[in-house]
This record gives sequence, structure tokens and C-alpha cells, in this order.
Amino acid sequence: MLAHARVDASAVIEGRVFVGRKRVTLADEPVCEGDVVEIAPPLSRGPTPPVTVLAQTEDLVAVDKPAGISTIADHTGAAHALTALVASALGVEVSRLHATSRLDREVSGVVVFALTRQAASRLAGARARGEYSRLYVAIAANAPEPEEGVWEGAIGRAADPRLRKIDGRDPAPAATRYRTVGHAPGGQTMLAVTPVTGRTHQIRVHAAHSGAPLLGDRAYGAQARIVLGDGQVLEPRRIALHALRVVVPGGVRDSAVIAFAPVPHELRDLWSSLGGDAAAWDVSNACV
Repeated sequence: MLAHARVDASAVIEGRVFVGRKRVTLADEPVCEGDVVEIAPPLSRGPTPPVTVLAQTEDLVAVDKPAGISTIADHTGAAHALTALVASALGVEVSRLHATSRLDREVSGVVVFALTRQAASRLAGARARGEYSRLYVAIAANAPEPEEGVWEGAIGRAADPRLRKIDGRDPAPAATRYRTVGHAPGGQTMLAVTPVTGRTHQIRVHAAHSGAPLLGDRAYGAQARIVLGDGQVLEPRRIALHALRVVVPGGVRDSAVIAFAPVPHELRDLWSSLGGDAAAWDVSNACV
């Protein structure tokens, strides 16, 4: 029994304990000889961020995800994932929430949850038909060439199973529309980005492959430190990628659901520190 292994009960409650690949939910989970028990370390956390509801219908809810938390339960636990925070805010069981798209831990912005299986199926169909619209804004280390177009490299698994790469193992077709909307004196650019498909890490992989890794994205080639012309050093603490706007079909009695998440202050401050034109944010908002 798991309890005999002296596993901290809080680790079980937070969803950080695994037997093999299965997440443990009970302290008295049976354990057999030879089973591998893994306990992920707790993340260093500040106060639990509040959940901002951006739009809601009878079967959908769109929220503003801050950077620094996962969309769904991962190896660091379930208790602090966005799904748990949203369920608590709405007063529903976590099992009722179906993430219709996911943002990486260090990415912020709009996440839409279906509250029923029927709504989840409806939005899955909308994505397949190209009726699930997502607009992101990003800050890249360099300007892509050309400055507007479509990235179409197929994305597969990298040697590190947590990462992806162009033409990696088991590649799937992927397409991302992008447009350069602003420049900073040091060569950094602001991009408006619309993923056509929805592969894991798609925007990050495509941007890096084009020679324009996103600031703060060290997993895909971004520098940890940016030295400005005046000697100031910037060290982005998150990936400079934000899901600005999502538009999805509503239900039978609802029109299209439009959710807009304001750009967080840390990204605005980063662009300002780089010397970028503040008007670029308005250009990115207007992109379709």
C-alpha cells in the first residue's frame, strides 16, 4: 500500500505522485513489488492567481490564464492547474471541464473550456473545420523572413520527449500564419500569429525554425539574457507569447463567443524596455 512508502499526503492531494504512469489519487493506493513510485517536487509558488472569466454561456467558459501555471494537471500536480482553479471559481467538479485548447505553462491568455461533452464535441468539430479562431501576440528575438506569411513545417517529437521539432518523429502537418507588426531597435520584433492547426508547441517551434525564437523560450533557442545598447540586461522570466483573442461558435441559442485577454503587464514592460513602439500592440489587436 502507498501509505507504507511514507509518501507525504499533501503530495497525493496535489496530484504529484505517480505509480508507473498512473497519477495516484488515494493515499491507500495499492502498490505491488517492482512498481516504480515517482513524486514530483512541489513548485515554488506565490499566491494562487485569481481566475478572470472573460466570457461564459450555458456550456462554455473562457478564462484568462496567467503564465506560470499549467492548463491541465501535469507532473507537478493537479491542485494548482488552471482546470482546478476554474472548477473552484465556478463551483463545479473538475471532471466537468474539458479544455478545448491548451496553453503551455509559461504562456498566457485565453483558454476556452467546454462544460459538457456535447460542447466539447462541437468545438472539436469547429477546430477541424477551421471555425475556431485564435490570435496570439508574440515578441521574437529576430525578424522572420519574409516578415509576413505562413510557416508550414511538419512537427514531430524531438529526442527529448517533452519537446517538438520540425520533421521530428511521427511528424504531423502544421501551419501557422504570422505577420510582423512592430520592431525594436535591437532587432526584436512583435508578431501577430494565428495557428491554422493545433500541434504541441506549434508557434514556438515554427518561430524558432524560422530563426525568430520567442523571447524567454530557452527550450527552443532563445537567449537567457538580452543585453541592450545602453548595457541594460533583460532576463525574461516567461515565454513572450500571449493568446490575445479566441472566437468560437456558440450553442444553439448563442451567437459566436468572443473572448479577449488583455496583454499582461510583464510583456508590455518587456517590449517597452526593448524600445519597441507601443502602437504595435494596437496593430496586433486589429489582426485577423
